[in-house]
Amino acid sequence: MAQDIHYDISGYVRDAKTKTGLPGVMIQVSPGGDGTTTDTKGYYNLSVTPSDSAEITFSFVGYSTVKKVIAIKGDLRLDVPLSEEAAEIKEVIVEGKRFKTVSDGADISNIEIPIDQIKDVPTLMGEKDVLKTIQLMPGVQKGSEGTAGLYVRGGGPGENLFLLDNATVYNPYHLFGFFSSFNGDALKSVELTKGGFPAKYGGRLSSVVDMEIRNGNNEKIHAEGGVGLIASRLTVEGPIKKGKSSFIISGRRTYLDALMYPLLPSDNKGGYFFYDLNWKFNFDINPKNRIYLSGYFGRDKFWARFKDGESDSRAWLRWGNAASTLAWDHIYNEKINSQTSLIYSNYVFDINIDEKYGTDNYKLRYISNVKDISLKHEFNISASSSHTLKIGLISTLHTFKPEAVTYRETGFNDVKVDNKIQAVETSVYLQDTFKPIPRLTINAGVRLSGYITANKSYVFPEPRISAGYKITDNIAIKGGFAIMNQYIYQVTSGGIGLPLDLWVPTTDNIKPAQSKQIALGLAKDIPGKNMVCSIEGYYKKTNRSVGFKEGATFLLSEDIVEKNESSWKKNLTQGQGWSYGLEFLLHKRAGKFSGWIGYTLSWSQLQFDSVNFGKKFYARYDRRHDISLVGMYKLSDKVHLSATWVYGTGNAITIPNAEYGGIEHNPGSNGSIGGRSLTDYGIKNEYRMRAYHRLDIGIKFIKKFPSGRERTWDLSIYNAYSRRNPYFYFMSSENGMNVIKQVSLFPIIPSITYNFKF
Repeated sequence: MAQDIHYDISGYVRDAKTKTGLPGVMIQVSPGGDGTTTDTKGYYNLSVTPSDSAEITFSFVGYSTVKKVIAIKGDLRLDVPLSEEAAEIKEVIVEGKRFKTVSDGADISNIEIPIDQIKDVPTLMGEKDVLKTIQLMPGVQKGSEGTAGLYVRGGGPGENLFLLDNATVYNPYHLFGFFSSFNGDALKSVELTKGGFPAKYGGRLSSVVDMEIRNGNNEKIHAEGGVGLIASRLTVEGPIKKGKSSFIISGRRTYLDALMYPLLPSDNKGGYFFYDLNWKFNFDINPKNRIYLSGYFGRDKFWARFKDGESDSRAWLRWGNAASTLAWDHIYNEKINSQTSLIYSNYVFDINIDEKYGTDNYKLRYISNVKDISLKHEFNISASSSHTLKIGLISTLHTFKPEAVTYRETGFNDVKVDNKIQAVETSVYLQDTFKPIPRLTINAGVRLSGYITANKSYVFPEPRISAGYKITDNIAIKGGFAIMNQYIYQVTSGGIGLPLDLWVPTTDNIKPAQSKQIALGLAKDIPGKNMVCSIEGYYKKTNRSVGFKEGATFLLSEDIVEKNESSWKKNLTQGQGWSYGLEFLLHKRAGKFSGWIGYTLSWSQLQFDSVNFGKKFYARYDRRHDISLVGMYKLSDKVHLSATWVYGTGNAITIPNAEYGGIEHNPGSNGSIGGRSLTDYGIKNEYRMRAYHRLDIGIKFIKKFPSGRERTWDLSIYNAYSRRNPYFYFMSSENGMNVIKQVSLFPIIPSITYNFKF
């Protein structure tokens, strides 16, 4: 009977110097063999049987292994500091797992991306980019420069949920889609979920990108930064009260505007810049309570002025996000802990045009905005080391301004449209992870989501289940099924990466979108090499997805200019989609050589009643084959090499099949008065662009000083063999015949960045 008694050991595993929690630390008990890993905050809970001398091992790559021999007579709180492994010790081999194993657990279609690898991947202009790295993963469309958004398993860019410390970031891009808004220096973890969604996630159809800002060093001041060709960045962290509280502030700004301005003629000026700021203030009140305040603020601005005689034109376009989270972590006892969060998010884009010609004046101001205030509370209950529960509630007040338009023109009446829509989105969820038998792990849950407006309300149950069965100690077969509902939508009238998007809510005539996805695959860990391998197949059916009607736009529509009323509702249409495919990933996550091979074979089709005569058509970002080869090699402590090669089937596009021209004749005159031509476009997206492929290479020269200071020269070449990839096609007339011509965006582009740490 004594063996039926269990006690709980719990606590935090932290870095001995910085006191920050370490995620993914392996914790093993002997005798008994039970084990677990720390969560993203470094917290663990372990259920063990009584013992006079149990040995508990804490291991983590890059840190010395710690072993504790203790007597287990009751529940116990055990906080453990881990020290970094000294570089000069060569005879000691530390066996640990820095990242979660893929064969353990029930999660499927989930990828953890090491921050160190994100920083090593060569990118455009030397700016290390979280989302561009995610685009190199299987199942995520990448390619065309200038096109913003992730296209995950056939879904559109508005079907992805970007979370930064639980706060939603709506448009996570700078420079018209070339760079993401997230500074890798400030991030602790990045995780991509493409399917098999746990019940804690909701509100989007295709993926979740969950990012966490790291805690600052609470022992000493530390700084790092970089100076590049187009931008510079700086991160500063340190203690507020040594050992108890910390801060981290990370900022970045471009200086393209300052470099370009002197080169432009005095009558024609313009510029562009972006900046962003991340911060986190962390307070350990006592062993059971922690409070943190974190946030992000970023802006982009493009402006231009043209003067010519009596003409004076000015225009600017700006957009940006603000997001912040105030969170309280509380430990009730060894089995139960919770987090309560107050979350704020605000996205706005703003267009302003002012034209003068003599006494005539024309002004346009267009603003679109979505603002959220959320309250979230989540309980984590460790019933045992093989049985955990997650219970949560999140409620969000959405305030939308899809269109706020002011239009003035000399000789015409002013037009002003400023509509505001409020809605409440609430979800409750229950998630249970358990092991009914030793080799089988199941994550079963349900999310009940609701959406309430002034005139309409919706409630949908969202069942979720995923499971993993270990065929051997390192190989598992996994499967998952999830239903997701989405109540707010991103619709765009262009595909060139400009943020000409509306975030619009579910309305009386626009119903919530829904996706049902099933995935099945094999996952394998390769012990001792920090390497994982997975192959997955998936099928996803989407209902009531939202887009603009063919030829529709939201700028200067007749309804706005002539009727003084909003038009976006009339220009939207809903349809359905089908996506299915096969994904392969071989990922080495640490070591002298690291990187991954990713391959996707996929199909994505759409159908809208008001598009393509109601017939199915391939989505623009349907790609039959997609390949990514990414490698990083540490030639020595002073020289690191990296390279990326990508290949993708060309995007689907619509090209005219034929053009018919004629002459209209007026019988009351002696000749023709004009001509009229008709264009036959045929089936939508019937043609393909040329295949996309590109090679990027990089090299780092690192020097470490005895004082602990470090400097790095980072050289990279984007599109190393200067492939002329298609950006868009257009029709041109040559010798009386129409021909198709291609426009390419980026040739070979070298860059250099100076990085420093102290």
